[in-house]
Amino acid sequence: MKIALSLFDGMSCGQLALQRAGISVDYYLASEVDKAAMAVAKKNFPDMEHIGDVREVDGASMVSPFILMGGSPCQSFSFAGTRKGMSTEQGEEITTLERYLELKSEGFAFSGQSYLFWEFVRILRETNPRYFLLENVCMAKKWERVISDVLNVEPILIDSRLVSAQMRRRLYWTNIPGVTQPKDRGIKLHTILDGVDAPQLNKGAIVGRRLNAFGKREDYNKGIPVMQCLEVRDINRDKSNCLTTVAKDTVLTPLPVGRYPNVFKTKEPFRYYALSECCRLQTVPENYFQGVSEHQAKKLLGNGWTVEVIAHILSHIPQEER
Repeated sequence: MKIALSLFDGMSCGQLALQRAGISVDYYLASEVDKAAMAVAKKNFPDMEHIGDVREVDGASMVSPFILMGGSPCQSFSFAGTRKGMSTEQGEEITTLERYLELKSEGFAFSGQSYLFWEFVRILRETNPRYFLLENVCMAKKWERVISDVLNVEPILIDSRLVSAQMRRRLYWTNIPGVTQPKDRGIKLHTILDGVDAPQLNKGAIVGRRLNAFGKREDYNKGIPVMQCLEVRDINRDKSNCLTTVAKDTVLTPLPVGRYPNVFKTKEPFRYYALSECCRLQTVPENYFQGVSEHQAKKLLGNGWTVEVIAHILSHIPQEER
């Protein structure tokens, strides 16, 4: 019996990747709590089984899976997040599974959700899978080292720009042997955009800034109100910014490189990515999101995997084991 166990499964990009890599499993078990994500996954894969909150998964009672995979929450690791890593609300940093389980049993509150990495480790040890794959964001070297030491493998840094039109640098820890970098497919942003004006559009982001009377940033001067600025930068113009769960992080505009203050008030021209474009950036089928709103679908994509990257990693599993 060949089982795939996916933790933090989201909209089940793992199943899409298994399919593309030509790997068949008898059962796909998924731990997920987001109702929209579960609905999308079940709509596309009716035979899968959702098994609830990762904190309540009893790996010791399971048949050892062929593969265990997951992308544990990243907010406390991300350079755009709190950077607190894995810690309690009282500030104690958690660097071993044993300490995490002790604190959990004593009812301690944890900061953010990145501590759920330790649930991945717990279930990894309980189930002893043939292969495992963990994904997360680039982070402070201290926490990268903690994860690497616990999993006993070094991470592989892969940027989604090699297989799509999106810049998305992620770390992948796996015991799948011989994983290489994907070949650069040379996909440019304008080729995946809808509309005849696509080649004339530049990527941008809308960010809150505190600007003084001379238009210079004073982000730490709380005497200056925050205004929403459209920023178009002259770097990596052939690739999209990384998709997130926030629509204004990735916009398109005909405006040239520069900063445009108070963009919502000045009505400077820009648009958000269409759902179809977001799907292409994450290499997800465009018909994947039946039954949920466009807002929900884009949020799921921002939290998801670039499927072609995962499929590339899985393709290194020996042919005789697929």
